[in-house]
Amino acid sequence: MSTPGAPTEPKRRNVRNFFASVRYAIEGFFAALKHEPSFREGLIFALLLTPLAIILPLNAVSTALMISALILILIVEMINSAIEWTIDYIRPEIHPLAKRIKDMASAAVFLSYINCIVIWVIMLWPGNAVWQRLEGWLADRF
Repeated sequence: MSTPGAPTEPKRRNVRNFFASVRYAIEGFFAALKHEPSFREGLIFALLLTPLAIILPLNAVSTALMISALILILIVEMINSAIEWTIDYIRPEIHPLAKRIKDMASAAVFLSYINCIVIWVIMLWPGNAVWQRLEGWLADRF
C-alpha cells in the first residue's frame, strides 16, 4: 500500500537537479545570514579565526581540525535555526514540548562551541610545541 501523494519511483538525479540543490543551499545560507543574528556572529567568529588557524605553524591535520570545528558551529547554528523556525511555524503558542525542543537545539549549538574551544586549546597548548615553532617562525621573519 502506498502513501497518497508519495512518488511511486525514486527521484532521478541529473545535472539540473544538482544545480537546483546548490541554488537552494545558497539561498538557505543567505536566509540564515539575513535572518539569524546568531549565525552572523558565528560566521564572524569563524572568519576571524580561520586565517589564524591557517598561519599558525601547525600540521595540515591540526589546521583542518581547527577549521572544521569552526564550520561545525555554523552547521549546528543553521540546524538550530531551522528547528526553531519550524517549531514557531507549527506551534506559535507556548508549549512545554516546544520549549524543550528549542532548548535542546540551543544546547547543541553550545556544545559545538565547547567542542571548538577544546580543540583549539588542545592544538595551542603550550606543551604541544606550537609556541616554540611560532617563536622560531617569528624570529626568522623579524
